Order: sequence, then structure tokens, then C-alpha cells
Amino acid sequence: MKGLYPPVPDPSCAQEIHLIKNFSIPSLKMDRLTLVQNILTTQANILSSSMHQISTVLQGGAVAAQEVLREEQKPKKETPKRGGSRKGRAPNLRRDFEGGYQRLYHDYFSESPVYTDYQFRRRFRMHKNLFLKIVEDVEKHDDYFVHKVDALGKPGLRGIQKITSSIRILAYGGAMDANDEYIRIGESTASKSLYRFCQAVIDLYSGEYLRAPNESDVKRLLAVGKDRGFPGMLGSLDCMHWQWKNCPTAWHGQYQGKEKVPTIVLEAVASYDLWIWHAFFGMPGSNNDITVLDASPLFTNLMNGVAPPCEYQINGNDYHQGYYLADGIYPDYSTLVKTISQPQGLERKHFAKMQEAARKDVERAFGVLQARFAIVARPALTWSTDKLHLVMKTCVILHNMIVEDERCTHIDNFYDSNASSSEIISPDAGRRADFSIFVLCRICRGLETQNSTSPYEMI
Repeated sequence: MKGLYPPVPDPSCAQEIHLIKNFSIPSLKMDRLTLVQNILTTQANILSSSMHQISTVLQGGAVAAQEVLREEQKPKKETPKRGGSRKGRAPNLRRDFEGGYQRLYHDYFSESPVYTDYQFRRRFRMHKNLFLKIVEDVEKHDDYFVHKVDALGKPGLRGIQKITSSIRILAYGGAMDANDEYIRIGESTASKSLYRFCQAVIDLYSGEYLRAPNESDVKRLLAVGKDRGFPGMLGSLDCMHWQWKNCPTAWHGQYQGKEKVPTIVLEAVASYDLWIWHAFFGMPGSNNDITVLDASPLFTNLMNGVAPPCEYQINGNDYHQGYYLADGIYPDYSTLVKTISQPQGLERKHFAKMQEAARKDVERAFGVLQARFAIVARPALTWSTDKLHLVMKTCVILHNMIVEDERCTHIDNFYDSNASSSEIISPDAGRRADFSIFVLCRICRGLETQNSTSPYEMI
């Protein structure tokens, strides 16, 4: 018919068609064996040709798959979240970084500053000499805070401007762009400076200001505890909740506890001078104080048998492990002394009164920490738990640094200059305990406080 054309053969079958055309039908006189051999040879040629094509296709697919994997494994370039002097973006603001530095210098750091040392401490939460020491150490540790010039030769922000912005954000808990008009620092730079500053403080000072008590510290704490009527006391234990405003909705059930809002728990041990000796942060707010204690490393050195020696006497009985004051929710461990519920008799009432008064040390520490650094008193606005860890640890470290710098001198050499440089006993640096000591310490920690050799003999 008109307009019809024979079908076009598939190119993949060209080899088979060529072989079939070349195969001539044998004459009747051809031997049967020869005919079978020709048929088998033709089929073998067709099969080998097909297998060659299949292997070619498979090899090509494998090569393509390898190329795709290589592309996926290549490090992807992170696109900046914010713009700047790039095509399609608004130009950078002319903030006059040097003018911001000169203003800050004349207000606080010149020979005749505008504001007094008292006003400096109120706004920076610390004395000027401590602040300048931190600035110097951070600049040496992280070159991000070193004064540089940009590609056009214009001077950028100085380290003291970035650190001042970070301290102000921690102290007042304000927005990242709250210091833009005064210090001339942008929102993105202020945010980056804050977390770089927190990481630098942790790297520089955590070994000294987040350490467990060493042998000399334990002796001082025991001496003060004995003077206060609690021989063997090493501090007070309690937990604080920090509200997390930007907690992902899917995590609300995990982080929401009795506060009815998502929170993260800080477990701390504080002494009478508000020094925080133990800080364990990160447990979701749905956990109570008992589960937080089970997860914390508070008694790790004690159970490993490497804690500093703690020797004291009560009513003629010798004891070899200290204790912490705690509230009624905690378990009946020999290392925790709780108040007496509904005390009967003058002695028990007096003990409960003194225990509850001394236990306020950790509550006072929490109050001072939140008053000094308002960022941990207000709902956290970040989306990352890692950044929350950085901020909380930095606030605790700075708090201890301020406590050391402003410590009262009414107690003679209570914390001498050698306290921070003395050796810290740890499982790696000190003696190692065998498994029997571990089991013994584990059992001793969980002894019921009703036995005859408990700190309740003070009653």
C-alpha cells in the first residue's frame, strides 16, 4: 500500500541478520553431520556477539556509576548564607570599624576613660585587668581575633571589638545585632565571633576552671566544711534548667518536663564561695535529678579508685570519702547527705535547718550565674545543641574566673596561687585501680545512710 514502508531493523540485531543472510540452506546432498555443525556454529556466533554487546553495556554502566560516586564524594562548596559584596547582593555597609574601636577605647581603655572601673565591671561582668588578660590570650590562641586588613587594604575589626561584642551578648542576652551601632559589628560577624570566642575560652581555660578538686582543694573544702559544722562536706549538688525556645517541634516530648517548656539540664556542684566544681550539661529536660545523676561523671573518679584522699572524723569514727549536700529527690547514697523530712526533736530540727542553709550554696551559684550572664537566664534562641553546650561551658568558666579574681580575703590563703597549678589526679596520670576496688567503691557509694557509720552521726 502507498505510504507503508518495511520496518527498520533494530541496529542491535544487525550482527544476527548478517549471520543469517550468510547462512545458505544446504542442499539435500549435504551430510547430516555437516548440517548440524553449521547450525551450531551459527548459534555460537550469535550468542558470542550478544554477550559481547551485553558486557559492553554493563561496563559502560559501571563506569557511569563510578563517575556519579566520585561526584557525590567530592567536598561540596558551602554557599554563604548571607551575602556581601557579591553579584546580586547588596554591598557591605560602611560601618567605620576604626571609628568603633576609637569610641570603645576612649570610653573604657584610655588613660582618662569616660566610664569608671565600677561601670566597666557592671557592663563587662569582670574587672578590667581580667578582661584584658582574656583578650590577650584569645588573640594568641585564635588568629580570627587578630587585626587584619581586607583585600582593598581597609582595616577590619579588632579582636577587642569582637570579644567585647561576645561578652555583651553573654552578659545581657541580647540579639546578635544589638552592638552594631556602638561597636560597628554586623550580625553575622557578631554571631561567628561569639562561638569562636566560646570555643577559645574552653580550649584555654577548661583544664583549670572546669577541673575536679585535687588533693589540696579537697583539704581546703574539708577545712571549711568542718568550720561550718559539716566535716567531710565537699559542696552542694543540684540541677538547673535552661529553657530552649527554638527546640525543634519533634523533640518537644524529649526536652519538655515539669516546666512545660523544652529545657536542657545543668547539674552542678558548688562550694560556699560559689565556685562551680562540677558542671554536667546536656540532658533533656524530661529527665529528673536522679536520671541526670546516673548519667553524669560526678562519681567516676571515686568508683575508679583514683579520687583524691578524703580523711575526716565524726564522733571518733574515721571516714575515707566525702559527701555532697542534696535535696530529698536524690537516692540514699553514702556520698549524699539529705535533709530530714519532718524532723522530730531539737537536734534533728537543728540538723535539718543547718543542712538546708548550707545546701543553698549551689542555689546561690545558679542565681549569680544567671544574673552575671543573662543569656542562660533567658530562653535560648539557637537551633543547635552544640552551640548551647559552648555557651553554657563558657559561662561557667568565666564565672569561676571572676570568682577567683574577686575572692574575698577574710580567709587566710584559702586559695593560694599554687592551687590551680597543683597536679590533678586522674585515671591516666594517677594510680590505677583493679576491678575489685571498682566494685568496692561502687558498693560503698550505694550504702544506705541509715548504717552506723554515716555522716548523720553529726546529729
